[in-house]
Amino acid sequence: MKSAVPASIRRLESTPSRVRYLILFPLLLAAAVTQAAPVDEGQSGAVIYRQGVLPSGNPLVGTRTGGGGIEGRAAACVNCHRRSGLGTTEGNIVIPPIIAEYLFRSAAKNNVDMNMPHVSGQRTQRAPYNDTTLARAIRDGVDPEGRQLNYLMPRFQLDDATMTSLITYLKNLTSGPVPGVTDDTLHFATIITPDADPTERQGMLDVLERFFADKNEFIRGGGRRLHTSREILYRVQRKWQLHVWQLSGAADTWPQQLQQKLAAEPVYAVISGLGGGNWAPVHQFCERAALPCLLPNVDLPVVAENDFYPVYFSKGVLLEAALIAHQLRVEKHAEGVHRLLQIYRAGDSGEQAAKALSSTSAADGVRVENRALHAGDPRRALERFLREARAGDSVMLWLRPNDLALLPARPAEGVRVFVSGLMGGLEHAPLRAAWRSVTRMTYPFDLPALRQVRMNYPLGWFKVRHISVVAERVQSDTYLACGILAETLNDMLDSFVRDYLVERVEVMLSHRIITGYYPRLGLALGQRFASKGAYLAHFAQPEGTQLLADGDWTVP
Repeated sequence: MKSAVPASIRRLESTPSRVRYLILFPLLLAAAVTQAAPVDEGQSGAVIYRQGVLPSGNPLVGTRTGGGGIEGRAAACVNCHRRSGLGTTEGNIVIPPIIAEYLFRSAAKNNVDMNMPHVSGQRTQRAPYNDTTLARAIRDGVDPEGRQLNYLMPRFQLDDATMTSLITYLKNLTSGPVPGVTDDTLHFATIITPDADPTERQGMLDVLERFFADKNEFIRGGGRRLHTSREILYRVQRKWQLHVWQLSGAADTWPQQLQQKLAAEPVYAVISGLGGGNWAPVHQFCERAALPCLLPNVDLPVVAENDFYPVYFSKGVLLEAALIAHQLRVEKHAEGVHRLLQIYRAGDSGEQAAKALSSTSAADGVRVENRALHAGDPRRALERFLREARAGDSVMLWLRPNDLALLPARPAEGVRVFVSGLMGGLEHAPLRAAWRSVTRMTYPFDLPALRQVRMNYPLGWFKVRHISVVAERVQSDTYLACGILAETLNDMLDSFVRDYLVERVEVMLSHRIITGYYPRLGLALGQRFASKGAYLAHFAQPEGTQLLADGDWTVP
């Protein structure tokens, strides 16, 4: 992934080790901040830390040694120290943890406090802060031993009341017990909506249950505490417990069902999962409950990148809609597009994709008409809709394989045809030969020949564990999600904090070599979709499954 830090900052990677503990100057999220209404005193520390807004409603202002300043969201502590307060790294730049148990901890406790989790960036030999020295560090950039902090750490001239609010927030940040974590077990849930495909459901569960069983067999016998003369590396190997949360009934009842399940079975995070045409209630519940929801199998995710806890592989059909809008824009400029005719089944995820494409294409000056399939005779409806298409029109098919198989013998002469790869079955879409010769498919993955080597890993794992491959993409993504979770937890040691889990997943995704169907994965701050592009592809011949890309991997 391209570095999220400007080149001027990345050059600091070559600096001597004595400046490793730096505070990263938050250029990434610089943005204008509007005046906000005053907030309650009890919330002011959180608003300062997360939003860069003072109790008065004015933006937080920070300055650097040598000149220059930042304000508002760009000055918020969360940009560098992260939501958890446990910091992060960028190359050789280390942003230390700033929660109370690290700030106020004496180095003398190193040899007696075996329950202190290790966090990258912690300074175990530094003198502890107190309220006075911490206020001085924030205002003047001086640590408890009188040393200057690096110039990348902004200096904030806060009045005493505001400083007290911020320090109080830091004292309570990332404290208390973590739900779903016991002395010997980590509890996870996977969520399945009632409209999920039954075959994909079983395939996903086969992978989850086998991965969890493998994990527990590997750590059988427990672990031990590890330490050196310099720092404590505390780890207890914990079992993984999977809870399957099967939802039922109408979507407006799902939040209550999820609340009841979470109360009965507290979990640390949600891993994988499976949805049909509506994942929004699950997304919104996880965000409200501060519950990480990692890499579910959904073709219609919620696009709300200001939310923190849900993380997705891609935007699914909404990514496909953006790709088609981009292509129509190019074609309209080069050749002219008379009209876009979209066909989808009412209530399926293609309906929302069609709405997104309608909005974008209409703004580009393309005439858009939508046609929905309802219960009844879909073959006759398809024939009726497609008779409306004329030479020069574009037809977008947001249809599942069962409906694609009902298309008439051939499309109208001179019509451009697009089909959703996600919905239609990718290279196995049941298109007739006459349709294959004129159809371009959205393909938000690496093409089969390009991903073959990476797919040897999950497919080999399925074979060795006698898992039937009934839904390859869903099962591959589930295996990938479990692997990312395992590697992330291994890197976290015993710092089981939900916010920190999400933050470390962001880092882990960017370093993955085995990425299954995806050519690459990566998340920068504020991003929640790890794969951002797609191909437009066509069939190499009327028969067979070979696809050829029309151009480069495109991020619309």
